[in-house]
Amino acid sequence: MSQAHGMRKGAKPGKIGAMVAALGAAIVRGEIAPGAVLPPEHELEAHYRVGRSVVREAMKTLTAKGLVSVRPRHGTHVRPAQDWMLLDSDVLGWVRTGGGLDRSLLLALEETRAIIEPAAAALAAQRATPEDVWRINAALAAMDDGQFNPQAAIAADKAFHLAILEATHNPVLRSFRGAIDAILSAIFDITVGVFTGNLPNHAAVARAIEARDAKQAREAMEVLLGYTYGHLLSDGAITPPDLKKSIFGETP
Repeated sequence: MSQAHGMRKGAKPGKIGAMVAALGAAIVRGEIAPGAVLPPEHELEAHYRVGRSVVREAMKTLTAKGLVSVRPRHGTHVRPAQDWMLLDSDVLGWVRTGGGLDRSLLLALEETRAIIEPAAAALAAQRATPEDVWRINAALAAMDDGQFNPQAAIAADKAFHLAILEATHNPVLRSFRGAIDAILSAIFDITVGVFTGNLPNHAAVARAIEARDAKQAREAMEVLLGYTYGHLLSDGAITPPDLKKSIFGETP
């Protein structure tokens, strides 16, 4: 959702974005504890050197992202981590840079990819246009060329997965683009070291989509994601007890 949507006259998008980013990051880093009440409007105005309209629009945005709740006569409260909108690219970005992206959350993100991306690959095999296929293959070629350059490899890998999402021509799946982009950024930070070993699996997905074989495309994407998931599980930092712990508390 655009921060400018429904914006009051006089509110400045740049100032709203800066305030949202500052407060959002502070909440995610734990500098403002869950359940805490944010200072009243006039104090926030003074602290961030903004007008009331900026404060109110920033609170609306943070509310939509699940970070705060506004209750009349009770103030603005910080919500617990389990209420955060983690498919919001801003929220996931703050978690990632704030030191809260532990291995259990990485595994949860990879599980989310496993729900979305195999089905997307199957749809892409059925619906991809020649231009879609070209973009997927171009990203695959860029992955191969950049496999020894981590920054280039990550950019090409993201382009590959996002091109497949676009090739579904499903507007709802396409709306996940920002979330998948943020998830991929988080995952690739950890898995870039095994990038080269997963290249053949990417090629298999591309070939299946080009051949319009939906079943093979789905299965190839499952193998690709399984490779990444296996790497995360094999990481020495992950032990069975750790899988139950994260910034979101104990999992069932």
